[in-house]
Amino acid sequence: MSVWFLAALLMLLAASPASADLMLFPTRIVFEKNQRSAQLELINNGQESTTYRINLVNRRMTETGEFSPADKALPGELFADELLRYSPRQVVLAPGRSQTIRILLRKPADLPVGEYRSHLQFDLVAESSGVSSIDAQAPKLGAGEVGVQLKALVGVSIPVIVRQGDTTASVAVSGVELLKPAAGQNSVLAAVLQRSGNRSVYGDLVATFTPQGGAMQEVGRAGGVAVYTPNLLRRVRLELKPASGTVLAHGTLRLSFRERPESGGKLLAEAAIDLP
Repeated sequence: MSVWFLAALLMLLAASPASADLMLFPTRIVFEKNQRSAQLELINNGQESTTYRINLVNRRMTETGEFSPADKALPGELFADELLRYSPRQVVLAPGRSQTIRILLRKPADLPVGEYRSHLQFDLVAESSGVSSIDAQAPKLGAGEVGVQLKALVGVSIPVIVRQGDTTASVAVSGVELLKPAAGQNSVLAAVLQRSGNRSVYGDLVATFTPQGGAMQEVGRAGGVAVYTPNLLRRVRLELKPASGTVLAHGTLRLSFRERPESGGKLLAEAAIDLP
């Protein structure tokens, strides 16, 4: 096997995701009430021109927050792809340049009440010509050697949500448990977010620890956590990073779920456990 083949594999595995050079704002779009249009800004934060193909896709969330393709709606699932139009469908971004994606909502008059969701996906398109970063570092091959050109194509997606009629939701935190850490690793806080109602919930998880007779300190945070319909629960694990010298014992560990700061930061749910 060629040394170049092994080197290319290592470079591919060690490389940063291609989507790291693509900045999106906002990172989710929600149509409510009479809103019929929205826009999304794409920014190429990298050093090379990139091409992205844009598609609307349907995805299903698992209880642990992973997504999988959803070809057909299951009971309780409402997809938004038939309600949305967008342009352009493909963009070429020079370094430091931006592109606006315009999204239009077309709701039929008899659309049932509920929350509809699809995902706008941005797939990096391989360049048909030119020298890739791997090409530029590839050594010349000797007689009898075989070289393989590898290039990771990584995409990114954001949810697009349409809320029709009267939609409400509530959430509770349950099953809070401090898991015993593996050797050399941080402690992990496990919990369950329980959703009810006909819309999703979205916010930030914040863990705090208050030692007996001491001041409260933040020990963990995860931003942008969602429980999408029709899921009734999401199992979460939050890595805890207490301040140096702090031992998670003889105090109260609290997990809060709040709206994101830009939405007001309202407390949605919380639960606490006492640590011996």
